[in-house]
Amino acid sequence: MSILQEFKEFAIKGNAIDMAVGIIIGASFGKIISSLVGDVIMPPIGVLVGGVDFAKLAVTLKEASGNAPAVTLNYGNFIQTMVDFTIIAFVIFIMIKLINNLKKKEAAAPAVAPEPSKEELLLTEIRDLLKEKK
Repeated sequence: MSILQEFKEFAIKGNAIDMAVGIIIGASFGKIISSLVGDVIMPPIGVLVGGVDFAKLAVTLKEASGNAPAVTLNYGNFIQTMVDFTIIAFVIFIMIKLINNLKKKEAAAPAVAPEPSKEELLLTEIRDLLKEKK
């Protein structure tokens, strides 16, 4: 089997396509959460802690000189990324919890008993008639 044939079989399988869709949606979801954190959540937090813009928090390790830019330690970006991660992880946790609850409800739903066959109905009638004769 050629490599091209093997790749075609792999790519057509549902798992590979599902994984690709998941990665694309995950990347888009990450951008949405980053915007939520950066544009909606962090500005009020910055105002509460004294008008601080977390993205601009940095420590200058070496001042700019000539054509060389300043060397900075941007810990504000790190704080923002940690908040992004925490929110994404929490939302994913809630989503998985909801999905698991739905699966439990499906599994816990009582299975409908199948209709008794004609033979079983006939035997039930015979049993009931025999009980009445006693």
